[in-house]
Amino acid sequence: MDIARLHFLVAEANTAERMALATMLGTFGALQITQTPDGFSAMRLVQDFTPAIDVALIDLALPGMDGVELIRQLAARDPHVRLLVTGAQSDNMMFSIETLAQAYGVDLLGTLSKPIDQDKLQALLANYAPPAFPPLQPDYPAFSFAQIAQGLHARQFEPFFQPKIELASGHVTGLEAFARWRHPEFGVLGPSAFITALEQNKRMDYLDWSMIEKSVERCRHFHDQGIPISISINLSPVTLAHPQFMQQISACVNRHGVAPDYITFEMPESSVLVSDPDFIERLVRLRLVGYGLAIDDYGTGRSNLQLLARVPFTELKIDRSFVDGASRNRALSVVLSSCLGLAKSLDRQSVAVGVETRRDWDFLQGLGCTYAQGYHIASPMAAEEFPGWIEDWQQFF
Repeated sequence: MDIARLHFLVAEANTAERMALATMLGTFGALQITQTPDGFSAMRLVQDFTPAIDVALIDLALPGMDGVELIRQLAARDPHVRLLVTGAQSDNMMFSIETLAQAYGVDLLGTLSKPIDQDKLQALLANYAPPAFPPLQPDYPAFSFAQIAQGLHARQFEPFFQPKIELASGHVTGLEAFARWRHPEFGVLGPSAFITALEQNKRMDYLDWSMIEKSVERCRHFHDQGIPISISINLSPVTLAHPQFMQQISACVNRHGVAPDYITFEMPESSVLVSDPDFIERLVRLRLVGYGLAIDDYGTGRSNLQLLARVPFTELKIDRSFVDGASRNRALSVVLSSCLGLAKSLDRQSVAVGVETRRDWDFLQGLGCTYAQGYHIASPMAAEEFPGWIEDWQQFF
């Protein structure tokens, strides 16, 4: 981060404290610093000032429009500005402010209790990253369900694999399969091109069985290459509910000579934590045979802890929204620690999804997380790329 290129706003009613903050920013190398003593002018400056404000330091006790109202107003207008909130309140109250900002979707660098510590301020500013560009429009048309079904029938869909790493040792312990469509005209397409149409037509089972068959086949192929790796496969509850599911999955693993222990089925938290006895029985039967079960996207739903304790899952996969940035955001780190503690207390493995940086990796190691996945390790890759990738990874570790 080149702090000299950033434009800072210091919104603080107290003149001495405002000047002190501006001086601190200057010692860090900031050259563009705008000051204001009240919330209304802060709002106008963030919205209309040229050059645009990159980072706004706002105090909770601003006159006119206080810091809480300013957070809400900024969230509603979605300006490309990072906030850093200061206040004379307790650490617990500042933690609640962080939680509020997160709920509003504000891009928050952090909070600081007064008096402001210069080192803490500099550490929070180090979290600054340039705003992300809006996603590009896809360069492919909206596919109909019939076109997607035709692609599945033509075996154009295949699993790409993302490694799962044991944090304590760095060992590659598994792969998660991600569906990709090798379209003959538009190249490799991700789930945004086909998931919605399949869900709307209630035929996720078409995709599930294609991924199950090909993932188990690849698992056998990896084993034959001397790579005894496990594979996790996303599974729709609708597919699991089919009366013949157990027979079909048994036939699949037997056909390819893969033991159930090497296959884990992943299902989202919202679909797993139910009290339907038929559904729970199917989960139990999968575990009795030896398949692993993972609760995916954990933390995004409203968990019933009693049900969670009763479901025979083997892994708790913590959603990326609690992982990415947890090392620099206290609110996220508390939630992440809670999820990891829950997994440990239930004697389950924990998997952090969305590990994007070395800092995330080190932070998760310190918290005792079992496994990690994310772009810091590797992007999902075609099956033929994996043997070369794991050879490089093993040399690195």
